[in-house]
Amino acid sequence: MKIVTIFKKDWSKTIENLKRDYRLFGPVRENGFHNFKELDETELPDLDYSNTRLSPKSIIHPQSEVMFEYSLDKGNKDHHVLKETDKDYSPRTIIGIRPCDAAAFLIVRRNFDTAECKDPYWVNAYEATTFVGLACNNPSGTCFCTTADSGPFDEKGLDLLLVDAGDHFIAKIISSKGEDLIEKAGWEPGPDADASADRIKIMKQEAEAKIRSFVATDKLKDKTTRDLFDAPFWEDVAFSCINCGTCTYVCPTCWCFDIQDEIFGRSGIRMRNWDSCMYPLFTLHGSGHNPRSTRMQRVRQRFMHKLKYYVDKYGDGIQCVGCGRCVRLCPVNIDIRKVCGMMNSHE
Repeated sequence: MKIVTIFKKDWSKTIENLKRDYRLFGPVRENGFHNFKELDETELPDLDYSNTRLSPKSIIHPQSEVMFEYSLDKGNKDHHVLKETDKDYSPRTIIGIRPCDAAAFLIVRRNFDTAECKDPYWVNAYEATTFVGLACNNPSGTCFCTTADSGPFDEKGLDLLLVDAGDHFIAKIISSKGEDLIEKAGWEPGPDADASADRIKIMKQEAEAKIRSFVATDKLKDKTTRDLFDAPFWEDVAFSCINCGTCTYVCPTCWCFDIQDEIFGRSGIRMRNWDSCMYPLFTLHGSGHNPRSTRMQRVRQRFMHKLKYYVDKYGDGIQCVGCGRCVRLCPVNIDIRKVCGMMNSHE
């Protein structure tokens, strides 16, 4: 295990070095909130934050992404040809991503990168990215990551883990991408690597002990799908839902999108946009039939997918990393932790 010490007084120089080799993305405070964005030439990532409202999933899977362009003008030599738009897959680095959000990419990868089908847009962007995590020394009150196969110091999906140790960061190298980034940043191994490693262990235990929110998932796999689908509590769960879609947009493991054409004159583009299973039009068939036409059906689908269908398909955990965003931001206080408890204990 290789440990590097980065003093905060040298942080701006470090970022300057990295910008020569990477497109850098990081948390930036704007209008009172932190969100991930590409850093301009003079901008530094603000690592003094709890968590962002939106996860950095849009860096790999943009909210709107142009896929193809075309022209219907016969004066254009490429008329009626669907041409792929140029993409920038040059090396990029996300600095300060929380461990739960990094772990979420591994869940989402199962949708975009399979043996049967690889989404080139998602896969190319993901593979071009180096993930530099920021450990959570002080998890939020709604975080339940330790019972969602993640944790405040979790390393899954990361190439490097930064731990805030006061006047410096302790950086733990996890992958070859992390090694490359260390070299390009000009960081050198610290003189007390063993002591730093021990400190990481202690801080990890302290952070995990601060988590007070948990979910029970141990019985979900053994539940009969039809029994959960027909459970009597779904109407109560969905009673206050306004189908705003907030839960799906802030969720780092939601991946739904729609594809549509936008035409101006005789030119057009084909693009994909984030969509939501909470919207009535999401499942509307061309025939006019909608298999999930009611609010209850859509709410049930969201939770069944994350907490049962995914569990049955992969057998190694729920489609959730416990970031708590949907708990904090739902305008009507629907709580995935309570729903999970009802599903897990349903007889």
